Amino acid sequence: MAGKKAIAICQLGGVFKTLDDGSLSYEGGDAHAIDIDENSKYSDFEMEVAEMFNCSPNFMSIKYFLPGNRKTLITISNDKDLQRMMKFHGDSSSIDVYVMMEEVVPDVSNMPASRSSRTTLSEAGLLTDPTPCVLDDDMDEISPRVLLDSTFDVPNDLANLNDEIPIIPPSPSLPLTISLPPTPKHTKAAQQWQNNITGVGQRFNTVTDFRDALRKYSIAHQFAYKYKKNDSHRVTVRCKSDGCPWRIHASRLSTTQLICIKKMNPTHTCEGSIVKTGHQATRSWVAGVIKEKLKVSPNYKPKDIVTDIKEQYGVQLNYFQAWRGKEIAKEQLQGSYKEAYGQLPYFCDQIMETNPGSRVTFNTKDDSSFHRLFLSFHASLYGFQHCRPLIFLGSVPLKSKYQGTLLAATAPDGNDEVFPVAFAVVGMVSDDNWRWFLEQLKAALITCHGITFVADRETGIKEAVCGVFREENVHHAYCLRSLSDQLIRDLTGKFSHEVKRLIVDDFYAAAYAMKPDDFQKCIESIKSISVEAYNWVIESEPVHWANAFFLGARYNHMTSNFGEIFYNWASDANELPITQMVDTIRSKIMELIYNRRATSNHWLTRLTPVSSERLEKESIKVCALQVFNSGEQFEVRGDSIEIVDINNYDCSCKGWQITGLPCCHAIAVIGCLGRDPYDYCARYFTVESYRLTYSESVNPIPREEKVMAEGFSQAIVTVTPPPTRRPPGRPPSKKVGMQEANKRQLQCSRCKGTGHNKSTCKEVMLS
Repeated sequence: MAGKKAIAICQLGGVFKTLDDGSLSYEGGDAHAIDIDENSKYSDFEMEVAEMFNCSPNFMSIKYFLPGNRKTLITISNDKDLQRMMKFHGDSSSIDVYVMMEEVVPDVSNMPASRSSRTTLSEAGLLTDPTPCVLDDDMDEISPRVLLDSTFDVPNDLANLNDEIPIIPPSPSLPLTISLPPTPKHTKAAQQWQNNITGVGQRFNTVTDFRDALRKYSIAHQFAYKYKKNDSHRVTVRCKSDGCPWRIHASRLSTTQLICIKKMNPTHTCEGSIVKTGHQATRSWVAGVIKEKLKVSPNYKPKDIVTDIKEQYGVQLNYFQAWRGKEIAKEQLQGSYKEAYGQLPYFCDQIMETNPGSRVTFNTKDDSSFHRLFLSFHASLYGFQHCRPLIFLGSVPLKSKYQGTLLAATAPDGNDEVFPVAFAVVGMVSDDNWRWFLEQLKAALITCHGITFVADRETGIKEAVCGVFREENVHHAYCLRSLSDQLIRDLTGKFSHEVKRLIVDDFYAAAYAMKPDDFQKCIESIKSISVEAYNWVIESEPVHWANAFFLGARYNHMTSNFGEIFYNWASDANELPITQMVDTIRSKIMELIYNRRATSNHWLTRLTPVSSERLEKESIKVCALQVFNSGEQFEVRGDSIEIVDINNYDCSCKGWQITGLPCCHAIAVIGCLGRDPYDYCARYFTVESYRLTYSESVNPIPREEKVMAEGFSQAIVTVTPPPTRRPPGRPPSKKVGMQEANKRQLQCSRCKGTGHNKSTCKEVMLS
């Protein structure tokens, strides 16, 4: 044992629970580690523990378990006890030590009186009779009845008792019974603050520190107070209850910044009101209490905050106190929203420095407030050259303090996965913002020729695409899902839910139809249900959404919600300050590119997995086809007769042209010629192109706070937050129009009509 050392794991604030076998289990509390050896002195060990937990060694006891026996706690009170503990634990490298605070009656002559200074007569030593007693209502005598939590204020009540109540002499025949008031369970977490204020002469570094200590002290002792004077160099406070003499005054020591308590009346004669009102629970205090838990649980709800603080501190908050406290805690953890806008110019410079070739630009309004931000990384711009010329446009609202909207441009890679191209942060979805976004996108892309934009049929997007890309051969494909939703909303006739579903099914079938004849059959089916719906379809410009008439190449992607994963990233980060939100999205893109690059290195096929699977499915259909050579073209017979032109990569079924992969008719002809179908696939589906898509990397951006602060102070352009603020209340989860469209109408079981049920059916009433 010579020179033995160990680590004492000192624990305070937890609770012992008895297990089924009688052993004790310790749960909760705080823990700190202290190095000890067999030469350590108990006084030094005790003092170090007291300093570590910020408590007085006079009211502290230290205990431990013997090895293999967790039923009995052993107390350490001197050097020999400490040496025995080291000896008992042999070669153990660590020892669990439990620190317990003893419940004592405070000395009212030296300590401020508070809720804890109220005590029973037996505690004060005035009643020495072993028989439990309580005062009669007439106060003339003490009767031998059970004393249940009868409390009196010290010293005022006790002084009166000395004059009015006779003292009963002790009886040696019975043991002394003392009734102590129970400690409320909900104040356990606040017990650590009971000695934050010790009395006259106590000093604090700043007036803020004094206010914070006073607030915690009042919560621990369950009383409310109000300020009489409160400025940068002096604070005078009295108890909020009328007539209560409790007072405290602190002011600055001359020639220093220290705040010292100069006067204090520690006596309380009131009953605390903080449990009911939560008067002293400021937003900053709530933020400090919940900050650590919020770091672990970002979705910590205000209603849960209210419940937890009530249970742990005995303070009753309202919902808005909890919500505001959470907002402050989030800002402390994530950084200031306002400062983030000020750091934006430096942040953009850092992006350009670490990711050369990227395009980053932002605009401010005349009052220097933030307007718009556009960002496209070099890795995205380079990778898009090896993707299909197809871009999906979409937007997602931001729920940050200053709201806003994120506009996004995504593309499908060779494996039909989302590839981020560019995004922007703007105030709202508007024609002007869409035009600006597309102008920046056009300037960032190396070439725009032949691109198909898939987006909603919004007037702003339609005009922006036509205006910005007037000279390029680009196309605007309408999102089929938004079109079908609009169709249902615009119908004025009363249709059942099932009939609406049939209309939508026929509408989708018309969009996917390859030939005009098949398209016409589908819309005729709609016409048989509703002429109104048929007319709407005809007037909705099928040239922008139907495969049979669309002039561009959308590769069978019919909806604009393809970039769902990117919108989820934005939704997860949209409550962060703007620089952190952008950096979070950047890190997601960086991780995505790295992971997909690593995954593709293990592929051994010529085509990506998804493309190979589609080609194999088409190859299975070849066995039922017959090929006839007619010269330069081939005739393929099966369920239908199709004409295949191998040299122009064309089939009359249009499957080859629309998907970029040979259809079953083309594969049949290619097989007859003894060639490889893989040679006739678009280059975008090859593993080589896929690897080139993810060959460039998105580099990290240094985020040292000191560097950011220096950059902020040196920024030439000043950026302030936008004037828009998040409105109060919970944001709507669904659009009203969508709710009305999806609301199921009543249908009568008698006449099969809609809009009423059988109890209000007019036909039954007439009969």
